[in-house]
Amino acid sequence: MSTIAITPESALPARKHYLNIKTTLASWLLTTDHKRIAILYLISISVFFAAGGFFAGLIRLELLTPKGDLLDGDTYNKVFTLHGIIMIFFFLIPSIPAVLGNFLVPIMVGAKDLAFPKINLLSWYLYIIGGGLAVFALISGGVDTGWTFYTPYSSTYARSEVFLAVSAAFVAGFSSILTGLNFIVTIHKMRAPGLTWFRLPLFIWAHYATSLIQILGTPVVAITLLLVGLERLFHVGIFDPKLGGDPVLFQHLFWFYSHPAVYIMILPGMGVISEVITCFARKRVFGYEFIAFSSMAIAIIGFLVWGHHMFVSSQSTYAGIVFSLLTFLVAVPSAIKVFNWTATLYKGEISFEAPMMFAFGFIGLFTIGGLTGLFLGAMGTDVHFHDTYFVVSHFHYVMVGGMVMGFLCGMHFWWPKMTGRMYPQNIAIVAAVLVFIGFNFTFFPQFILGYLGMPRRYHEYAQEFQMLNVMSTAGASVLGFGYLLPVIYFTWSLFKGPAAGPNPWNAKGIEWQVQSPPPTFNFDEGRPIVVEEAYAYSTEG
Repeated sequence: MSTIAITPESALPARKHYLNIKTTLASWLLTTDHKRIAILYLISISVFFAAGGFFAGLIRLELLTPKGDLLDGDTYNKVFTLHGIIMIFFFLIPSIPAVLGNFLVPIMVGAKDLAFPKINLLSWYLYIIGGGLAVFALISGGVDTGWTFYTPYSSTYARSEVFLAVSAAFVAGFSSILTGLNFIVTIHKMRAPGLTWFRLPLFIWAHYATSLIQILGTPVVAITLLLVGLERLFHVGIFDPKLGGDPVLFQHLFWFYSHPAVYIMILPGMGVISEVITCFARKRVFGYEFIAFSSMAIAIIGFLVWGHHMFVSSQSTYAGIVFSLLTFLVAVPSAIKVFNWTATLYKGEISFEAPMMFAFGFIGLFTIGGLTGLFLGAMGTDVHFHDTYFVVSHFHYVMVGGMVMGFLCGMHFWWPKMTGRMYPQNIAIVAAVLVFIGFNFTFFPQFILGYLGMPRRYHEYAQEFQMLNVMSTAGASVLGFGYLLPVIYFTWSLFKGPAAGPNPWNAKGIEWQVQSPPPTFNFDEGRPIVVEEAYAYSTEG
């Protein structure tokens, strides 16, 4: 394990930084400082993650027994719907871009702030308004359509607060669009002198690709959800066959955004892993250009694969063949990333700090999620696995195993920069191991359940599936404890953690050249001038 550079607190001169420059509530709620807005997002998404986790716990408790002992069918439908809506729209999509991206993108490119600071604050308020509507939908009776809002569940057979839930996702979508717009303009126009495109950190490339998806894809789903609302309010025939609409049209429009949205969630996590792997291998990243362009390839090809969600709909076989081939194609740039990370580790001076342990967890879980996705991209096997627990498991391996591991990895890597404080390494490593073990015990049995034919979204199931469901619930308990530990030691660190100093990991990058926590405008001594490539560690890649 490498030695972490910790600065004795008594040796640190008292200085002003973004956390203590002003301390009133108004100074936080009206701030245009990208770092403070990142902290506001961090608090907000943590609350929604806890709420989504609570609903996940209810699902796993219900599935302990084959009969619907805890929840009736209608309530179960509402619980898994709210779990999905909250986790996807209010945690997974905004998490890394809104928290780590907001905090780091301006500093990494050598700028004092994002291009549009006031729009950045507006993004957070739109997110909060969307979240408030989701909570209102919850306390008004909930929604039972599933997070996809598929018609005719959200039209002909809707019996719950569909309009409120759809409005929540609609408003939150604008928050995502504005964040993406801010990142693109900042990266194009505000880079420090000498910071050429091919000197940019891969974290920035990942956020650039993500931002393109956000501004090009999110309006499509926003309009789709708006059309659902208009159809319900004014009985305009769009998706409802009774009114002359087509329910499959909804699926085309929804997945045109929602499959690329998977990459909104996972691409920033990949950017985090690229930073952490190269830092703790003390080595230049292997194949920088390939990793950078693979992010762009994922963003572009990701827009062309939505039809693989509809192999069993009325979609033609020929269209299915094309979508199947494109789905296999989008796996190539993801595989390039995993190969290059592994090649970076080869002959590296690897140290096993907490961020690195989370990075290892990301690579393992994302690889399993990606490989099992090939079964769902192949038309023949997808027919068998469609709407079974195999899909649930695959989705969670990519989104929760991959993206949440990436988020935790990034939080552990940049926490000293954000707060100026260290956290207990040994306990953090235990948390990483618990999350990895708990996750696999939770979701790997669901691959088998899906293969055996257990359908998803049922609150009752056949007796022979109970053992695997009990194993899954037991794993979820370990996973939940693994997620709880960082909350405890990060909170402790905030008040009692030892001072971290500007660069506790001896990492490369502009963000590690400024004080921890950074000053309000990031650079006290003028803008940095970049004179070397990214990841200029001593060991060759």
